[in-house]
Amino acid sequence: MRKVNCIVVDDEPLARDIIENYISRIESVNLIASCKNVYEAFNSLQKDKIDLIFLDIHMPDIKGIDFFKELNPSPQVIFTTAHADYAAKAYDLGAIDYLVKPIEFTRLTKAISRVLKQIYYPETVDNSKPIEPQDYIYLKIEKKLQTIFLKDILYIESSNNNIKVKIAERDIIAHKKISEIYDTLPKHKFIRVHRSYIISIDHIDSFSPVEIEIKKYKIPVGRKYRENVKTQLGYY
Repeated sequence: MRKVNCIVVDDEPLARDIIENYISRIESVNLIASCKNVYEAFNSLQKDKIDLIFLDIHMPDIKGIDFFKELNPSPQVIFTTAHADYAAKAYDLGAIDYLVKPIEFTRLTKAISRVLKQIYYPETVDNSKPIEPQDYIYLKIEKKLQTIFLKDILYIESSNNNIKVKIAERDIIAHKKISEIYDTLPKHKFIRVHRSYIISIDHIDSFSPVEIEIKKYKIPVGRKYRENVKTQLGYY
């Protein structure tokens, strides 16, 4: 999965610095340019393939909303502004999110996750309602947060204080306890089947009270977890 290329457009240096810092902590997003006006933004759009714009509304000469209206085709746009009263208009124009300053990191990550879903899984996106937090998790990988969509996870395996998240394309290793990540997962989608394993219910190919098969992987069911597994999976 390639990174999402983005630009930041804001006439306030501090506002740009804050968003740039946030972006640097997210593995799936690549900052191409930081622009102080729409003219610099236009030049960047001409030179590079841009997937996402963080766009301020009140800027000299041309407002962000007016700039957005002229973009055709338009990248995904997340408005960043100190004024909440333009939100309805922004959504009517097709903005994917609207962030009111001061912007918190967790709020920005939710907006980015919605962008990632729109780009990579457009068939799953319902733009009439906000993204649900449990559609994804973040894992800290080499000092950056990486987005992991729950639908991609086959299983999670622990080793000491590390976990290995098995997805179709690769393994993701993170420094985290399996109990900690289990607490963040929706229990109707994931089961703890062993002290060292959590599995995705949606990816189960076959199962018995002692073993679960997902793709080519055979995952043991621990003795203390068997009754819960049987109950949750309906094994009689």
